[in-house]
Amino acid sequence: MKRRAFLALGAPVWGAAKERRVALEYVVDVKGAEGRSPVDVWLPVPVSDGNQTVSAVEIQAPFAVQRTEGDDGNCFAHVRVREDSTIVMRMRVVRRERLTVFEKRMVVEAPPDCCVAGDRLVPVDGKIREWAGEVVRSAGARTDLEMARAIYNHVVATVKYDKSGKGWGRGDIYYACDARRGNCTDFHAIFIGYVRAMGIPARFAIGYPLPRERGEGTIAGYHCWAEFYARGVGWVPIDASEAAKDPGRREYFFGAHDENRVEFSRGRDLVLRPRQKGEPLNFLIDAYGEREGVRWSGVTTKVRYRDVGS
Repeated sequence: MKRRAFLALGAPVWGAAKERRVALEYVVDVKGAEGRSPVDVWLPVPVSDGNQTVSAVEIQAPFAVQRTEGDDGNCFAHVRVREDSTIVMRMRVVRRERLTVFEKRMVVEAPPDCCVAGDRLVPVDGKIREWAGEVVRSAGARTDLEMARAIYNHVVATVKYDKSGKGWGRGDIYYACDARRGNCTDFHAIFIGYVRAMGIPARFAIGYPLPRERGEGTIAGYHCWAEFYARGVGWVPIDASEAAKDPGRREYFFGAHDENRVEFSRGRDLVLRPRQKGEPLNFLIDAYGEREGVRWSGVTTKVRYRDVGS
């Protein structure tokens, strides 16, 4: 077995990348659709990349399905619904554990000229730059990798995974910095906002978590994560909220994403294809419905998984 070091700024941990094979069923129910005007429904469609292979995608719906591509490599399915309906999307996914080898080496690809501007709920303004600068200076961090690690440590140590009350779950950096609690979107809002404020590109991805135990069942909710670009290393994955929930894996989740997840879309402030009439979406994971330019609340999503062999 080939050994691979994938941690930085600490004792190395050795291991080999794992993979997981699952069949997914994404079920969308549309209620209250009868009327003079149709309900437009968009589904995020997972795509293959270096971290996952998506195959055998089929979408069953009582109306025509249009597959489209958007920004950031996203793919959507659009259905115009005229009566109460169920849309079912099935697929096979091979998800691979992502491990970063931290070592001195030249990266062939040029640093990206994107992923440094702010989002609506994660602005890169003077206050965010001030707060990020304080974290970086207190850690004595200088390189991209050191600054990102200092920010990661700060977020994991000072934010609590807590979904009580209101305000959490939107990925609002000012809410998260004030409340110091929330879910994965809130953790990664701070991380992404702070590293961007230091001039480091960072990006957001969202999907569904797979329970560690193999088997089958219903997935309770979404999960999101992040990555940043360090000069001399490339794109580095992190998962601050999982590290906060499981302190024993704090070192692991700086530079790694486990195989127990499937990515469905990437980025925030999303413009769909065909374009929605409402404002750009904060993010897209559950299906989104719209009637006459207004978000339609009668759209619900349920996701089931089943581990499969090779």
